[in-house]
Amino acid sequence: MTATAPSAGTTDALPTQSKASGVSPLRRLFNELTRSWSGFGGLCLVAAIVLLSLLGPLIMGTRVTGDPSRAWEAPSAEHWLGLEGGGKDTFHLLVTGGRTVLMVGFLAAVITTVIAVSIGALAGYFGGRFDALMLQITDIVMTVPQIVLLAVVGAFYKLDSPLLLALIIGMLSWPVLMRSIRAQVLSLKEREFVEAAQLLDVGWVRIVFGEIVPNMASYILINFIIAVTNAIYAMVGMYLLGLAPQKGSNWGIMINDAWTAGAMFNPDAMPYIIAPVTMIVLLQLGLILLTRTLEEILNPRLRER
Repeated sequence: MTATAPSAGTTDALPTQSKASGVSPLRRLFNELTRSWSGFGGLCLVAAIVLLSLLGPLIMGTRVTGDPSRAWEAPSAEHWLGLEGGGKDTFHLLVTGGRTVLMVGFLAAVITTVIAVSIGALAGYFGGRFDALMLQITDIVMTVPQIVLLAVVGAFYKLDSPLLLALIIGMLSWPVLMRSIRAQVLSLKEREFVEAAQLLDVGWVRIVFGEIVPNMASYILINFIIAVTNAIYAMVGMYLLGLAPQKGSNWGIMINDAWTAGAMFNPDAMPYIIAPVTMIVLLQLGLILLTRTLEEILNPRLRER
């Protein structure tokens, strides 16, 4: 499942209103989020999972020991979600396994956004042969099925590093956002403030990244969150299908291990497969709710409805 980007043409009226009222844009954005139950709920969900994944291992420790003789022990007061096939505490694995998922998701989203914004902004501004070449490269990348390419890469390279996995996912996920950014730049470069900057001869770097790109800040933010959800789907899918080494601890590995060990046929082992799926669903739900609310807040056309 892949989240889709909002339609192009989003403009950011929030900073202007914030300056007029004397309130910082971030403060105004937070105030708008708290007025929406869905947006605030999504923010709380994401914040809770991030805090649990980042602070939990510091409190509980990253080393998870197990007793094989107590394999698939049912949940109890001592072990809230029971024990897995190796006798390790399921809740401890759940807490320590979130950090890798979040790191890959956010890092891959950063890579995707940087590539898409850079190429899309330059292609839209300069046009001509450079634009045609970038569009051709984009079409080539889009025609290759991502999961198939990830499977091929996983067969030739040992994807045991979260950084490497994030880099690969990020470098394969930018074409759709690139086309949207290019379309917006084609419109923005005809505006008066761009013509004024060109008359002042401040240079194309300042015009593109100092004048045009900041005017797409809200649209980029929304698509960054969408890129996070897509990266998490891709990462968990790779571990679930066994395309990445089953090394370390993350929610994808837990699901794959539970499926391989037949946990769904053991009532006492059900928390081991339900817990990571629930965490992924809650994280994705929070990100989607946050994205929808941000789009309503930052898009003037939606605010007027």
